[in-house]
Amino acid sequence: MAMYLTRFSYTPETWARMIENPEDRREAARTYIESVGGKLHGFWYAFGEHDGWNLWEAPDNVSMAAVALAIGAGGALRSMEMTVLLSVEDTIEALEKAKSVRYRPPAAYLHHLQSVT
Repeated sequence: MAMYLTRFSYTPETWARMIENPEDRREAARTYIESVGGKLHGFWYAFGEHDGWNLWEAPDNVSMAAVALAIGAGGALRSMEMTVLLSVEDTIEALEKAKSVRYRPPAAYLHHLQSVT
């Protein structure tokens, strides 16, 4: 299963509702991810650009996207950003595969032709 880091921020209205009725949102987050066969590994609030952070595990990108879409459609968030996390093993495998990718920087071929003439 893949790991995902989510950064989110609540709307001012959501904070106002939570001040009136404080609620531990970890159980809700756990329910969302478990509904697609995943697992919640962590839920934190923070000071700064984002109000909170989640660490999730999901079977695939489509399952995690479904959870993100459902949460986003609820209207409680001002913003949500998601990062797919790669294990060290997956990163090493990607590095090995990168050896066979023939990357050409933008306009490099044209620059090569201009320098030959």
